Amino acid sequence: MDAAVEKIEAQLKLWSLKIDYLATKTQMAGVQAGFDALMYVDELKALHAIAQSKFDEFRAAGDTERARLKAEMKSAWNELDAAFKVPKPSPKRRRAESKADR
Repeated sequence: MDAAVEKIEAQLKLWSLKIDYLATKTQMAGVQAGFDALMYVDELKALHAIAQSKFDEFRAAGDTERARLKAEMKSAWNELDAAFKVPKPSPKRRRAESKADR
């Protein structure tokens, strides 16, 4: 069980880093960032918080509670995983940057 818990924890950390990267990329786009890109990052943050919470509950629970919590954790995990597989809306680049690239 410890290896499985470590694997879940590592994946949650990886997802957290990806979310931070997307948030930074969206912030760098500034005011021109698309609403969809901002909402996507917010959705990922919320889903990650839920998955992390369910994982923490699972890890702290006794054996009798783990069966119920495992299903809840798996559901939260699958939702977060699916959200990462959805095509990402890209933040709009600033006009000055896009003109400089021409």
